[in-house]
Amino acid sequence: MNGQRIETLREQVGGPRDGALLRYSLGLALMLDGDAREAVWQIRAALGFDPAYSAAWKLLGKAQLAAGDAAAAAEAWHEGIGVAQKRGDVQAAKEMQVFLRRLEKT
Repeated sequence: MNGQRIETLREQVGGPRDGALLRYSLGLALMLDGDAREAVWQIRAALGFDPAYSAAWKLLGKAQLAAGDAAAAAEAWHEGIGVAQKRGDVQAAKEMQVFLRRLEKT
């Protein structure tokens, strides 16, 4: 099921619907399918469309951690916290702070 969703989303890349939400959705689907490395690439593309997309920063950190790059995950969450605070996205900022604290404990 997820494989079909990924293919459907991939078909839209580069088309008129390409943008932050499409790339975020593709990154999330890839994460759920276990492809963290490709998810990182797609989430970075989402942030290229909208660098103020708090949820994308949060997911980017998760994908980087899943791909085995804890330092990059911490960097993404630090950046994401700043972005979320500027936007007033308090919940996203709090969640990323929790992720950072957990990462620092390991």
